[in-house]
Amino acid sequence: MRTRVLTVVLAFAVLAVAGFAVPLLGVTATQRTEQLVAARTADLDRFAALADQAAESGDTGALTAEVTRYTELYGEAVVVVDERRAPVVQTGGIRAADPAVTRLVDAALRNQPVSPGGTLRPWSRGAKLLARPVGTGTRVSGAVVLRASVRDAADDIALRWALVLAGAGLIAVACVLLGRAATRWVVRPLHHLDRAVGALAAGLPAEHARAGGPPELRQLATGFNRMADAVTTALEQQRRLVADTSHQLRNPLAALRLRIDSLQLRLPASATRTYTGVTAELERMEHLLDDLLALANAEHRAGELAVTGERPAWCDATAVAAAQVQLWWPVAEQGEVRLEFAPGPAVLVTCTEGELAQVADILLDNAIKYAGHGARVGARCFADGPDAVFEVRDDGPGLATGELSQAGTRFWRSERHRDVRGSGLGLAIAEQLVTGHGGRVEFATADPHGLRVRVVLPRADHGASGPKGCTA
Repeated sequence: MRTRVLTVVLAFAVLAVAGFAVPLLGVTATQRTEQLVAARTADLDRFAALADQAAESGDTGALTAEVTRYTELYGEAVVVVDERRAPVVQTGGIRAADPAVTRLVDAALRNQPVSPGGTLRPWSRGAKLLARPVGTGTRVSGAVVLRASVRDAADDIALRWALVLAGAGLIAVACVLLGRAATRWVVRPLHHLDRAVGALAAGLPAEHARAGGPPELRQLATGFNRMADAVTTALEQQRRLVADTSHQLRNPLAALRLRIDSLQLRLPASATRTYTGVTAELERMEHLLDDLLALANAEHRAGELAVTGERPAWCDATAVAAAQVQLWWPVAEQGEVRLEFAPGPAVLVTCTEGELAQVADILLDNAIKYAGHGARVGARCFADGPDAVFEVRDDGPGLATGELSQAGTRFWRSERHRDVRGSGLGLAIAEQLVTGHGGRVEFATADPHGLRVRVVLPRADHGASGPKGCTA
């Protein structure tokens, strides 16, 4: 945002400076051009007066001396002719017979003074020709032509333009510094507020936004701090409630299990079914408490990663998946499920080995548990552009199209699986862990039937040489 605001301010400053400097450059060049023309016109008038006196007296000595001295002093050529176009004085290398001089002499003898047109620029070079008639009124007794050099005037314009541009540059620099200071004053509180909002959105304690900048931003920061305190307190109380409840329920459940186990030997055969149901419910409650704690930890970890952008760990997804498949092999054999893993090259992902193993356990557990007896469960890892994919596919009953969007919802379970042991939190835990590392979990129907679950994570070695091993 700071860059955009600063760009707008600087663009406005550049336009304002240009709107001031460009006309000033034009005025400076015009004024210096007019000064040159005015000075040379005065010289022409003096020469014309001397030529008129020489025509009346027949003595051209004073005119010749004045023109010669002028040429020696300023280096500018002068030509004076009489009414018959015969040269009276010629200095500086131009002659009355030159075509350009001839045209000016003709105009002057028609009593038409000739001044150069156009405005000089710093790069202007060469000379300008000016002409004046000799005499007054209808009596023209000759003409004076002056070739004026424009180099000195162009150098003066260049100097004045340099001063103008230097001043414009200083103003532009001042505008840049002022714009940077103003945008920093306005935008810095927004950066603090953005970080605080990110922390709050991730469920972490939000740092108080600094109340700086304009009064409106200070008021906004103060209001956000009050809201953040209230929200953080509510979230922390909720987190503590889940964690404390899960922890506090463990001891009563453990004591209850011990008492029920101690009653097993004293129960009659008719109570066996009731005993089995009670122990199954106890196990389900214990698993539910474990999953609640795991979900709370996963949410907290995902929040930390979302706020800090931390990517401290990477591991070989192929090796982790192969190890977890090996661990789940006995469970699959016991459930009469054929578990397979397709070996492949190492695929490095931005995730810790422990978290990826936890995600793999959840996916393999669900696939083995819900695919059914005689089903086939396959797992594999592969690279897909900038991403790494860990896929678990089964050929069991799968999920209906309308159920795929609910697969990662907390406590959700398909109606067909209500009698299968589980809490409905496993996939929600997996999604939290994967999302925290910038990945996603995708659910789709397998071909021809079954469920395909993909964990997509950024590759650690994409676009670089990459690490060579695994770290956590």
